[in-house]
Order: sequence, then C-alpha cells, then structure tokens
Amino acid sequence: MEKLNAQSLAVIDAIVERHKDKLGPVKLMLHDVQHDLGYIPFEAMVKIADACHEPVAKVYGVVTFYTQFTTEPKGKHVINVCMGTACYVKGAQKLLETICDICGCKVNGTSEDGFFSIDATRCLGACGLAPVATIDGKVHGNLADPTEIKVILRDMIEAERG
Repeated sequence: MEKLNAQSLAVIDAIVERHKDKLGPVKLMLHDVQHDLGYIPFEAMVKIADACHEPVAKVYGVVTFYTQFTTEPKGKHVINVCMGTACYVKGAQKLLETICDICGCKVNGTSEDGFFSIDATRCLGACGLAPVATIDGKVHGNLADPTEIKVILRDMIEAERG
C-alpha cells in the first residue's frame, strides 16, 4: 500500500474536522475525499472511522457499496461510458472499444501515462441521447458514430501534449 504524502493527509484531516459533528458524516466525508483526492485511500477510511466512532469495516463497506467511490487513483481525465440498456442497444460497446483504443487503456483502468481512466458504468440518466459518455463530468451524447468521440479525445490529447 502506497503511503500518502503530508498534503493528502492534511486534506483528509480538514474534511474529517469539517464534517465529524454532522448527521450521517461518513458519506459526506467520503464524497469530499473523493472530490479532493480523486479516490479514497485506506488511510482516509481509518480517519473517518475514528472520527465517527465506527469500525473501519463499516466505512469500507460504504465505499465498496456505492459505485461512485473508488479506492484506486484515477487518471487526469475520467471517461465514463454508459452501458445501460438504451446506450448498449445504440452502440455503447463499439463506443467503449473506440475510446479504449484511442486512450490506450483497458475498461475500468487507467492509461500508463495517467492521462485517462475509462469506466464502463450503469445508466447515466441520459437515455434520450444514447449512446452516452461523460468526460470529466461533461455529458456527450449521440455517439453511435465514432467520429465525434475521436475528435474530442484527439483534441484533448493534442491540447495537453502538443
């Protein structure tokens, strides 16, 4: 297990302090840690459990129950491809494969350079725009033709890498 740096530990401590006296603080703390660090390290679960007087196993159970939480660091840009029924029927599998090819990583993984993370997700709630992907939280719909996603991703890569 990788040891967290002092800055990450300070972020976790500030989040715990901010929420520890609120009702239902575990999820609030987990959301903030995920937002600020991009994932939830085990050290955060321990600190949250201590502050809330709960066993670490209970906090871990919350983290692993909710799919929006992750215990692994994500890439700089996170891509979620909806694999719900409407999206799947309209070509989400081909969309996912195209994105993986362009980004150079596997489904539910991160590229070696840490630039992209790709996740196959359940319904994103935009069925009328199927197939749908989100890139850094922004919804992109009607992606059955791979041309648009290719342009979006290549523009991102060129802007970052030149």
